[in-house]
Amino acid sequence: MKVICEKQRLVDAAANVSRAVSAKNTLAALEGVLLRAHGNCLSLTGYDLELAISTDIPAEVIEQGEIVLSARLFLDMIRRMPSEEVSIHSDEKLLTIIKGQMTEYTILGIPASEYPELPAVAQAEMLELSQSVLKNMITQTLFAIAISDSKPVHTGSLFDIQDGEMNVVSVDGYRLALRREKINYEKALSFIVPGKSLSEVAKLLRDEENEIEVNVSKRHIIFRIGNYHVVSRLLEGEFLDYKAAIPTGGQTSIRISTREFISAIDRAALLISDNIKSPLRLRFEDGLIKISCSTAIGKAYDEIGCSQSGDNVEIGFNSRYMLDALKASEGDEIQLVMNGPLSPIKLMPLEGDSFTFLVLPVRLKSE
Repeated sequence: MKVICEKQRLVDAAANVSRAVSAKNTLAALEGVLLRAHGNCLSLTGYDLELAISTDIPAEVIEQGEIVLSARLFLDMIRRMPSEEVSIHSDEKLLTIIKGQMTEYTILGIPASEYPELPAVAQAEMLELSQSVLKNMITQTLFAIAISDSKPVHTGSLFDIQDGEMNVVSVDGYRLALRREKINYEKALSFIVPGKSLSEVAKLLRDEENEIEVNVSKRHIIFRIGNYHVVSRLLEGEFLDYKAAIPTGGQTSIRISTREFISAIDRAALLISDNIKSPLRLRFEDGLIKISCSTAIGKAYDEIGCSQSGDNVEIGFNSRYMLDALKASEGDEIQLVMNGPLSPIKLMPLEGDSFTFLVLPVRLKSE
């Protein structure tokens, strides 16, 4: 294989596909990037048996061929090249020379035949989604995906499509995030995408209105984003009945500035750390939110104004979970809805229902 390509394009492509490469794997080829020179382009692929990212970049192909190179080494080498062009030349013994101007590296590659084949997606349903909308839906729900795999199905987000509306739902046992959007797809479709895959997809999506293609089969999903293809396995299992989990109505409704609320919680939570855990105590009372916290280090108190309708209520919650939900919400103001001290706090936009976040309360000890 012998190929010459523009350095910056190669660096960008290698960096993006490397995010799907296994850091440590019993199969050495999976710690590498598959390079394939064909036609007038160079294809790069990273794959960890669950997630694959591949792309093509323009190149001058002098000799067609394919090889697997260590992802970490290859990326570090080309990043440091002082030239605008990089040439890659590997011989039949897999000895590979990577060269730019006067800088030259020689490394041993791995046969492409040892690289596992990417899953083929057959009998797929096709969706067309706006890049900016999909990016927004993922980033607004990613924070509530479960990290541990006590229930593996919750380490991903549920995509639930019915009657031309797509709901993206994440849940981790302490909170729930739901994002709704109308889409141009009339069938019913439901699938669960792993959180890691969604995180990588979000990094490739741009804040643009142009549409991308998504193909969904029984076990896999492909996102076609520009000249990138992201292939991910889907999670199988019974996802939480999110519609039943979201409480209806509310005895107390609060309207508040999102930024002011975030700042007040940040100030009161200064006494809380990973080692010193304590809930924040909120007292919603006659148009005031009284925020207090008591830990082994000391006490904090703050208060801010709000617009309140309904009963006064005192409720406790994990400060980080509330901050994550507030930072993921849209708009200058937000609505909080509660059904007493032991019911989840529901965060919603002032108008419409484009998102719903739930944060479960913490039972407070009497002071």
